[in-house]
Amino acid sequence: MCEMEVAVVGGGAAGLSLAHRLAGHVPGLRTPSVVLVDAPPGPLRPPRRTWCFWEPGPGRFDAALTACWQHLRVRPPEGDPIEGDLAPLRYKMIRSADFEDVVGHHLAHSPNVRRVEATVETVEDVEGGARVRLRDTDGKAHVLSARWVFDSRPPGSLPAARTTLLQHFHGWFVRTARPAFDPTTVDLMDFRTPQPADGLSFGYVLPIGPREALVEYTEFSSGVLTDNGYRAAVRHYVHEVLRLGEPRVLATETGVIPMTDAPMPRQVGASVFRIGAAGGATRPATGYTFAGLQRQTRAVAAALRRGEKPVPPPAHSARSRAMDAVLLRALASGRIDGPALFCGLFGRVPMPRLLRFLDGRTRLHEDLAIGLRTPIGPMLRSALELPGLPRRPFD
Repeated sequence: MCEMEVAVVGGGAAGLSLAHRLAGHVPGLRTPSVVLVDAPPGPLRPPRRTWCFWEPGPGRFDAALTACWQHLRVRPPEGDPIEGDLAPLRYKMIRSADFEDVVGHHLAHSPNVRRVEATVETVEDVEGGARVRLRDTDGKAHVLSARWVFDSRPPGSLPAARTTLLQHFHGWFVRTARPAFDPTTVDLMDFRTPQPADGLSFGYVLPIGPREALVEYTEFSSGVLTDNGYRAAVRHYVHEVLRLGEPRVLATETGVIPMTDAPMPRQVGASVFRIGAAGGATRPATGYTFAGLQRQTRAVAAALRRGEKPVPPPAHSARSRAMDAVLLRALASGRIDGPALFCGLFGRVPMPRLLRFLDGRTRLHEDLAIGLRTPIGPMLRSALELPGLPRRPFD
Protein backbone atom coordinates (compact mmCIF):
# COMPACT_ATOMS: atom_id res chain seq x y z
CA MET A 1 0.00 0.00 0.00
CA CYS A 2 1.13 3.56 -0.63
CA GLU A 3 2.85 5.94 1.75
CA MET A 4 0.56 8.16 3.84
CA GLU A 5 1.29 10.93 6.28
CA VAL A 6 -1.15 9.67 8.91
CA ALA A 7 -2.50 6.19 9.65
CA VAL A 8 -5.33 5.89 12.17
CA VAL A 9 -5.84 2.36 13.49
CA GLY A 10 -9.33 1.54 14.76
CA GLY A 11 -12.73 2.87 13.76
CA GLY A 12 -14.18 3.51 17.23
CA ALA A 13 -14.90 6.90 18.75
CA ALA A 14 -11.25 8.01 18.95
CA GLY A 15 -10.23 6.87 15.48
CA LEU A 16 -13.31 8.29 13.81
CA SER A 17 -12.99 11.56 15.71
CA LEU A 18 -9.37 12.08 14.66
CA ALA A 19 -10.12 11.23 11.02
CA HIS A 20 -13.10 13.59 11.12
CA ARG A 21 -10.95 16.47 12.42
CA LEU A 22 -8.33 15.86 9.72
CA ALA A 23 -10.79 15.59 6.84
CA GLY A 24 -10.89 18.38 4.30
CA HIS A 25 -8.99 21.61 3.83
CA VAL A 26 -8.52 24.41 6.35
CA PRO A 27 -7.34 27.72 4.82
CA GLY A 28 -3.78 28.53 5.76
CA LEU A 29 -3.04 25.10 7.25
CA ARG A 30 -1.70 21.80 5.97
CA THR A 31 -3.95 19.03 4.65
CA PRO A 32 -2.36 15.69 5.61
CA SER A 33 -3.09 12.48 3.74
CA VAL A 34 -4.90 10.07 6.06
CA VAL A 35 -5.87 6.41 5.99
CA LEU A 36 -8.31 5.05 8.57
CA VAL A 37 -7.99 1.29 9.10
CA ASP A 38 -11.25 -0.31 10.24
CA ALA A 39 -11.38 -3.88 11.51
CA PRO A 40 -13.63 -6.17 9.43
CA PRO A 41 -17.00 -7.13 10.92
CA GLY A 42 -16.43 -9.52 13.79
CA PRO A 43 -14.90 -9.65 17.27
CA LEU A 44 -12.29 -6.94 16.58
CA ARG A 45 -14.96 -4.36 15.82
CA PRO A 46 -16.03 -2.22 18.81
CA PRO A 47 -19.45 -3.36 20.09
CA ARG A 48 -22.45 -1.06 19.77
CA ARG A 49 -22.49 1.30 22.72
CA THR A 50 -23.70 4.63 24.05
CA TRP A 51 -21.47 7.60 24.83
CA CYS A 52 -22.49 10.40 27.17
CA PHE A 53 -20.82 13.71 27.96
CA TRP A 54 -21.69 17.29 28.81
CA GLU A 55 -20.84 20.58 27.16
CA PRO A 56 -22.33 24.08 26.92
CA GLY A 57 -24.72 24.70 24.05
CA PRO A 58 -24.33 23.28 20.53
CA GLY A 59 -21.45 20.90 19.81
CA ARG A 60 -19.49 19.41 16.93
CA PHE A 61 -21.42 16.13 16.86
CA ASP A 62 -24.97 17.32 17.59
CA ALA A 63 -26.17 15.77 14.32
CA ALA A 64 -25.54 12.36 15.89
CA LEU A 65 -27.33 13.02 19.20
CA THR A 66 -30.02 10.64 20.38
CA ALA A 67 -31.15 13.09 23.06
CA CYS A 68 -29.87 15.80 25.41
CA TRP A 69 -31.03 17.12 28.77
CA GLN A 70 -30.55 20.14 31.05
CA HIS A 71 -31.96 18.63 34.24
CA LEU A 72 -30.27 15.95 36.32
CA ARG A 73 -31.35 13.79 39.26
CA VAL A 74 -29.49 11.65 41.80
CA ARG A 75 -31.47 9.31 44.06
CA PRO A 76 -30.09 8.29 47.48
CA PRO A 77 -30.84 4.81 48.87
CA GLU A 78 -33.64 6.40 50.90
CA GLY A 79 -35.29 9.78 51.02
CA ASP A 80 -35.94 12.52 48.51
CA PRO A 81 -34.06 12.76 45.21
CA ILE A 82 -31.47 15.46 44.58
CA GLU A 83 -32.29 17.46 41.46
CA GLY A 84 -30.77 20.39 39.67
CA ASP A 85 -30.55 22.34 36.44
CA LEU A 86 -27.34 21.99 34.41
CA ALA A 87 -27.46 25.29 32.50
CA PRO A 88 -25.36 26.36 30.69
CA LEU A 89 -24.33 22.70 30.29
CA ARG A 90 -26.26 20.01 28.47
CA TYR A 91 -25.93 16.30 29.16
CA LYS A 92 -25.74 14.59 25.76
CA MET A 93 -26.16 11.04 24.54
CA ILE A 94 -24.82 9.58 21.28
CA ARG A 95 -25.29 6.01 20.11
CA SER A 96 -22.23 4.65 18.34
CA ALA A 97 -24.17 3.63 15.21
CA ASP A 98 -25.45 7.18 14.72
CA PHE A 99 -21.96 8.61 15.33
CA GLU A 100 -20.49 6.23 12.75
CA ASP A 101 -23.14 7.23 10.21
CA VAL A 102 -22.61 10.97 10.63
CA VAL A 103 -18.81 10.81 10.63
CA GLY A 104 -18.75 8.18 7.88
CA HIS A 105 -20.83 10.41 5.60
CA HIS A 106 -18.37 13.25 6.18
CA LEU A 107 -15.33 11.06 5.50
CA ALA A 108 -16.86 9.67 2.32
CA HIS A 109 -16.73 13.17 0.83
CA SER A 110 -13.25 14.04 2.07
CA PRO A 111 -10.51 14.42 -0.55
CA ASN A 112 -7.67 13.53 1.83
CA VAL A 113 -9.06 10.64 3.94
CA ARG A 114 -9.63 7.12 2.75
CA ARG A 115 -10.81 4.09 4.66
CA VAL A 116 -9.42 0.56 4.53
CA GLU A 117 -11.07 -2.53 6.02
CA ALA A 118 -8.34 -4.83 7.32
CA THR A 119 -6.97 -6.55 10.41
CA VAL A 120 -3.88 -4.87 11.81
CA GLU A 121 -1.28 -7.43 12.87
CA THR A 122 1.66 -5.25 13.95
CA VAL A 123 2.64 -1.60 14.20
CA GLU A 124 6.36 -0.88 14.34
CA ASP A 125 8.72 2.08 14.17
CA VAL A 126 11.01 2.41 11.17
CA GLU A 127 13.40 5.15 10.17
CA GLY A 128 11.42 8.30 9.49
CA GLY A 129 8.04 6.84 10.34
CA ALA A 130 6.16 3.63 11.09
CA ARG A 131 5.05 0.48 9.33
CA VAL A 132 1.63 -1.14 9.74
CA ARG A 133 1.32 -4.78 8.74
CA LEU A 134 -2.24 -5.77 8.01
CA ARG A 135 -4.36 -8.40 6.33
CA ASP A 136 -7.33 -7.54 4.14
CA THR A 137 -10.72 -9.28 4.13
CA ASP A 138 -9.45 -11.77 1.51
CA GLY A 139 -6.57 -12.78 3.77
CA LYS A 140 -3.92 -11.02 1.68
CA ALA A 141 -1.06 -9.36 3.60
CA HIS A 142 -0.19 -5.69 3.03
CA VAL A 143 2.25 -3.20 4.47
CA LEU A 144 1.21 0.40 5.04
CA SER A 145 3.90 3.03 5.62
CA ALA A 146 3.06 6.29 7.36
CA ARG A 147 4.90 9.18 8.94
CA TRP A 148 2.65 9.00 12.04
CA VAL A 149 0.45 6.21 13.39
CA PHE A 150 -2.35 6.71 15.93
CA ASP A 151 -3.52 3.45 17.46
CA SER A 152 -6.92 3.50 19.20
CA ARG A 153 -7.28 -0.25 19.75
CA PRO A 154 -7.77 -1.44 23.34
CA PRO A 155 -4.47 -2.48 24.94
CA GLY A 156 -3.95 -6.19 25.49
CA SER A 157 -3.52 -5.64 29.24
CA LEU A 158 -3.64 -2.79 31.72
CA PRO A 159 -0.41 -1.24 33.01
CA ALA A 160 0.49 -1.91 36.64
CA ALA A 161 -1.50 0.24 39.06
CA ARG A 162 -1.88 0.91 42.77
CA THR A 163 -5.67 0.72 42.44
CA THR A 164 -7.91 -0.63 39.69
CA LEU A 165 -11.68 -0.93 39.87
CA LEU A 166 -14.01 -1.91 37.06
CA GLN A 167 -17.04 0.07 36.04
CA HIS A 168 -19.23 -2.62 34.49
CA PHE A 169 -22.80 -2.31 33.35
CA HIS A 170 -25.69 -3.86 31.48
CA GLY A 171 -28.52 -1.84 30.02
CA TRP A 172 -31.82 -2.24 28.23
CA PHE A 173 -33.35 0.13 25.71
CA VAL A 174 -36.99 -0.24 26.74
CA ARG A 175 -40.39 0.91 25.55
CA THR A 176 -43.22 0.92 28.05
CA ALA A 177 -46.95 0.46 27.48
CA ARG A 178 -47.72 3.79 29.21
CA PRO A 179 -45.77 7.01 29.80
CA ALA A 180 -43.23 6.22 32.51
CA PHE A 181 -40.31 8.65 32.03
CA ASP A 182 -39.70 12.36 32.35
CA PRO A 183 -38.02 13.23 29.02
CA THR A 184 -36.45 16.36 30.53
CA THR A 185 -34.47 14.63 33.29
CA VAL A 186 -31.58 12.15 33.49
CA ASP A 187 -31.30 9.86 36.50
CA LEU A 188 -27.49 9.89 36.69
CA MET A 189 -27.14 7.75 39.81
CA ASP A 190 -30.02 5.90 41.45
CA PHE A 191 -28.68 4.21 44.57
CA ARG A 192 -31.92 2.35 45.35
CA THR A 193 -30.25 -0.77 43.94
CA PRO A 194 -28.95 -3.52 46.27
CA GLN A 195 -25.37 -2.58 47.17
CA PRO A 196 -22.67 -5.23 46.60
CA ALA A 197 -20.29 -6.19 49.41
CA ASP A 198 -17.39 -5.00 47.23
CA GLY A 199 -17.83 -1.50 45.78
CA LEU A 200 -21.10 0.23 44.89
CA SER A 201 -23.98 -0.02 42.43
CA PHE A 202 -26.56 2.31 40.94
CA GLY A 203 -29.20 2.58 38.27
CA TYR A 204 -28.93 4.97 35.33
CA VAL A 205 -31.92 6.17 33.28
CA LEU A 206 -31.61 8.13 30.03
CA PRO A 207 -35.13 8.95 28.80
CA ILE A 208 -35.54 9.30 25.05
CA GLY A 209 -39.27 10.00 25.34
CA PRO A 210 -42.17 9.47 27.75
CA ARG A 211 -42.28 5.75 26.92
CA GLU A 212 -38.70 5.01 25.88
CA ALA A 213 -35.38 5.05 27.73
CA LEU A 214 -32.03 3.41 28.22
CA VAL A 215 -32.13 1.79 31.67
CA GLU A 216 -28.84 0.47 33.05
CA TYR A 217 -27.47 -1.28 36.09
CA THR A 218 -23.89 -0.23 36.91
CA GLU A 219 -21.31 -1.41 39.46
CA PHE A 220 -17.94 -0.08 40.55
CA SER A 221 -16.14 -3.17 41.88
CA SER A 222 -13.12 -5.41 41.40
CA GLY A 223 -14.87 -8.10 39.36
CA VAL A 224 -17.63 -8.50 36.80
CA LEU A 225 -20.92 -10.43 37.00
CA THR A 226 -22.09 -13.38 34.96
CA ASP A 227 -24.50 -12.82 32.09
CA ASN A 228 -27.31 -14.14 34.27
CA GLY A 229 -26.18 -11.84 37.08
CA TYR A 230 -26.44 -8.76 34.86
CA ARG A 231 -29.85 -9.74 33.53
CA ALA A 232 -31.14 -10.35 37.05
CA ALA A 233 -29.80 -6.99 38.25
CA VAL A 234 -31.41 -5.03 35.41
CA ARG A 235 -34.64 -6.99 35.77
CA HIS A 236 -34.77 -6.16 39.49
CA TYR A 237 -34.15 -2.47 38.79
CA VAL A 238 -36.78 -2.32 36.05
CA HIS A 239 -39.46 -4.27 37.91
CA GLU A 240 -38.85 -3.69 41.62
CA VAL A 241 -37.34 -0.20 41.71
CA LEU A 242 -38.71 1.63 38.67
CA ARG A 243 -41.87 -0.51 38.53
CA LEU A 244 -42.13 -0.30 34.75
CA GLY A 245 -44.30 -3.40 34.38
CA GLU A 246 -43.27 -5.55 31.44
CA PRO A 247 -41.59 -3.15 28.98
CA ARG A 248 -40.52 -4.23 25.53
CA VAL A 249 -36.72 -4.57 25.33
CA LEU A 250 -35.60 -3.01 22.04
CA ALA A 251 -31.84 -3.54 22.42
CA THR A 252 -29.20 -4.19 25.06
CA GLU A 253 -25.67 -3.01 25.79
CA THR A 254 -22.95 -4.30 28.10
CA GLY A 255 -19.56 -2.84 28.90
CA VAL A 256 -16.56 -2.88 31.20
CA ILE A 257 -14.49 0.29 31.76
CA PRO A 258 -11.28 0.10 33.81
CA MET A 259 -11.05 2.80 36.50
CA THR A 260 -7.33 2.83 37.25
CA ASP A 261 -4.56 5.08 38.46
CA ALA A 262 -2.13 3.32 36.11
CA PRO A 263 -0.25 5.69 33.79
CA MET A 264 -1.47 5.07 30.24
CA PRO A 265 1.35 5.63 27.72
CA ARG A 266 0.44 7.97 24.88
CA GLN A 267 3.67 7.56 22.91
CA VAL A 268 4.88 4.00 22.29
CA GLY A 269 7.41 4.70 19.54
CA ALA A 270 9.10 7.58 17.80
CA SER A 271 6.18 7.81 15.37
CA VAL A 272 3.51 5.68 17.09
CA PHE A 273 0.95 7.06 19.53
CA ARG A 274 -2.11 5.82 21.38
CA ILE A 275 -5.35 7.77 21.51
CA GLY A 276 -8.73 7.33 23.18
CA ALA A 277 -9.12 4.96 26.10
CA ALA A 278 -5.83 3.32 25.13
CA GLY A 279 -4.14 6.71 25.50
CA GLY A 280 -5.65 7.64 28.85
CA ALA A 281 -8.76 9.49 27.66
CA THR A 282 -10.96 7.76 30.26
CA ARG A 283 -11.42 9.77 33.45
CA PRO A 284 -10.37 7.28 36.16
CA ALA A 285 -12.93 8.32 38.77
CA THR A 286 -15.98 8.37 36.47
CA GLY A 287 -15.34 6.18 33.42
CA TYR A 288 -16.37 8.98 31.04
CA THR A 289 -14.20 8.94 27.91
CA PHE A 290 -15.88 10.81 25.03
CA ALA A 291 -15.02 14.36 26.16
CA GLY A 292 -11.43 13.40 26.96
CA LEU A 293 -10.79 11.83 23.58
CA GLN A 294 -12.24 14.90 21.87
CA ARG A 295 -9.67 17.06 23.65
CA GLN A 296 -6.92 14.67 22.57
CA THR A 297 -7.94 14.38 18.93
CA ARG A 298 -8.54 18.13 18.62
CA ALA A 299 -4.98 18.81 19.82
CA VAL A 300 -3.46 16.12 17.59
CA ALA A 301 -5.29 17.37 14.50
CA ALA A 302 -4.22 20.96 15.19
CA ALA A 303 -0.56 19.88 15.54
CA LEU A 304 -0.67 17.89 12.30
CA ARG A 305 -2.18 20.78 10.38
CA ARG A 306 0.54 23.10 11.71
CA GLY A 307 3.26 20.61 10.78
CA GLU A 308 4.29 19.99 14.40
CA LYS A 309 5.04 16.73 16.19
CA PRO A 310 1.57 15.41 17.04
CA VAL A 311 2.06 13.94 20.53
CA PRO A 312 -1.40 13.41 22.09
CA PRO A 313 -1.70 15.53 25.24
CA PRO A 314 -2.96 14.12 28.53
CA ALA A 315 -6.75 14.12 28.41
CA HIS A 316 -6.88 14.97 32.13
CA SER A 317 -4.62 17.19 34.20
CA ALA A 318 -2.09 15.85 36.70
CA ARG A 319 -4.18 17.35 39.51
CA SER A 320 -7.31 15.57 38.30
CA ARG A 321 -5.47 12.25 38.05
CA ALA A 322 -4.04 12.68 41.54
CA MET A 323 -7.50 13.36 43.01
CA ASP A 324 -8.87 10.35 41.14
CA ALA A 325 -6.14 8.12 42.57
CA VAL A 326 -7.15 9.13 46.10
CA LEU A 327 -10.85 8.54 45.42
CA LEU A 328 -10.23 5.14 43.84
CA ARG A 329 -8.11 4.09 46.80
CA ALA A 330 -10.76 5.26 49.27
CA LEU A 331 -13.48 3.34 47.42
CA ALA A 332 -11.41 0.18 46.91
CA SER A 333 -10.34 0.09 50.57
CA GLY A 334 -13.94 0.43 51.78
CA ARG A 335 -13.07 3.51 53.83
CA ILE A 336 -15.87 5.55 52.34
CA ASP A 337 -19.51 4.82 51.61
CA GLY A 338 -19.84 5.37 47.86
CA PRO A 339 -23.54 6.27 47.70
CA ALA A 340 -23.18 8.66 50.65
CA LEU A 341 -20.14 10.31 49.04
CA PHE A 342 -21.76 10.95 45.66
CA CYS A 343 -25.12 11.98 47.11
CA GLY A 344 -23.33 14.37 49.46
CA LEU A 345 -21.43 15.98 46.62
CA PHE A 346 -24.49 16.38 44.39
CA GLY A 347 -26.49 17.71 47.32
CA ARG A 348 -23.92 20.31 48.42
CA VAL A 349 -22.23 21.43 45.17
CA PRO A 350 -24.12 23.17 42.32
CA MET A 351 -24.54 20.60 39.58
CA PRO A 352 -22.91 22.60 36.76
CA ARG A 353 -19.82 23.14 38.94
CA LEU A 354 -19.69 19.49 39.97
CA LEU A 355 -19.91 18.33 36.36
CA ARG A 356 -17.12 20.73 35.40
CA PHE A 357 -15.12 19.25 38.27
CA LEU A 358 -15.77 15.70 37.04
CA ASP A 359 -14.50 16.78 33.62
CA GLY A 360 -11.39 18.44 35.08
CA ARG A 361 -12.58 21.93 34.13
CA THR A 362 -12.52 23.59 37.57
CA ARG A 363 -9.81 25.77 39.09
CA LEU A 364 -7.68 24.90 42.10
CA HIS A 365 -9.81 26.83 44.59
CA GLU A 366 -12.95 25.11 43.29
CA ASP A 367 -11.28 21.71 43.59
CA LEU A 368 -10.31 22.45 47.17
CA ALA A 369 -13.83 23.60 48.04
CA ILE A 370 -15.31 20.41 46.57
CA GLY A 371 -12.70 18.27 48.33
CA LEU A 372 -13.77 19.74 51.67
CA ARG A 373 -17.24 18.32 51.02
CA THR A 374 -15.91 14.74 51.00
CA PRO A 375 -15.12 12.61 54.10
CA ILE A 376 -11.84 14.34 55.03
CA GLY A 377 -10.37 11.65 57.31
CA PRO A 378 -10.72 8.65 54.98
CA MET A 379 -9.65 10.68 51.95
CA LEU A 380 -6.58 12.04 53.75
CA ARG A 381 -5.61 8.56 54.95
CA SER A 382 -5.92 7.26 51.38
CA ALA A 383 -3.79 10.12 50.05
CA LEU A 384 -1.04 9.52 52.61
CA GLU A 385 -1.01 5.79 51.88
CA LEU A 386 -0.67 6.07 48.10
CA PRO A 387 3.07 6.85 47.81
CA GLY A 388 3.99 3.62 49.62
CA LEU A 389 1.72 1.33 47.62
CA PRO A 390 3.31 -0.89 44.95
CA ARG A 391 1.97 -0.88 41.41
CA ARG A 392 0.76 -4.34 40.46
CA PRO A 393 -0.68 -5.80 37.23
CA PHE A 394 -4.46 -6.16 37.24
CA ASP A 395 -5.50 -9.82 37.34
